[in-house]
Amino acid sequence: MAAKIKKVGVLGAGLMGHGITQVAAQAGYDVVVREVGEEELAKGIGKVESQLARAVEKGKMAEEESVAVRGRIEGTTHYRDLHDCDIVIEAITENLELKLEMWREVDEIVKADAVFATNTSSLPVIDQAAATGRPAQFVGLHYFNPAQLMPLVEVVRCVTSGEDAFSTALEFARSQGKLAIPTRDRAGFIVNRLLVPYLLDAIRALEEDVGSAREIDEAMKAGAAHPMGPLTLADFVGLDTLGSICDVMFDEFREKRYARPPTLRKMLAAGWYGRKSGMGFYDYSGDSPVENPGL
Repeated sequence: MAAKIKKVGVLGAGLMGHGITQVAAQAGYDVVVREVGEEELAKGIGKVESQLARAVEKGKMAEEESVAVRGRIEGTTHYRDLHDCDIVIEAITENLELKLEMWREVDEIVKADAVFATNTSSLPVIDQAAATGRPAQFVGLHYFNPAQLMPLVEVVRCVTSGEDAFSTALEFARSQGKLAIPTRDRAGFIVNRLLVPYLLDAIRALEEDVGSAREIDEAMKAGAAHPMGPLTLADFVGLDTLGSICDVMFDEFREKRYARPPTLRKMLAAGWYGRKSGMGFYDYSGDSPVENPGL
């Protein structure tokens, strides 16, 4: 039987955390979002406020609704403020050791019947569940970027996930107007299992001079009806994130198609992470993106 969710905790207010915070608050939940420092917290909540203001400006949300949503969000730099949350979702950096360290601390603070969920895009859910004292109450809730707009949430059942916790997570995702797709704890889940090899093949096509970055992107948009070309999408996801997912999937399957192509390795060594760093397959320093002249 699914538990009743009233209060949501979000760990991290960065790229994914601030979006999850906003989506939960818009669905009527009280949300406590925790960050490591005041500066990071202010930046994350500022992004939520900007998104809400933009929605009001475009006529997609009334001013009073925007104020109500913001009023349901509480920021903190302390884990203790999550003690009475009914569900806690982590959205920190994709580093297993950091996640495990965080969960061990949070597990001692949050009430015993709360559900824990990870927003990981590729790391095994069971590794995090096993680090807590409540593995039966641990699931994956994989939102997509930007969480405010993307309709899908992959709800991940690991080997220890209990039926009650899984049902609670599924209903929680649906209550936010999301398409909640159940899946198993396999590297990449559904979407990245299929998407990552496609992105890596696009990089290999660029390496083999099949076409330029823009030509590859435009071809896939026009020929496959994709809204965004694969190299633009890789930049949007973040090349560092893509590299991390590659490593996890290669470790799991030991197949060449999941390995980092040489171009990706070199770009990461150069600090080219895509849109977030201003340089990826495209240079984002000007008014509109242009192909990276260094490739």
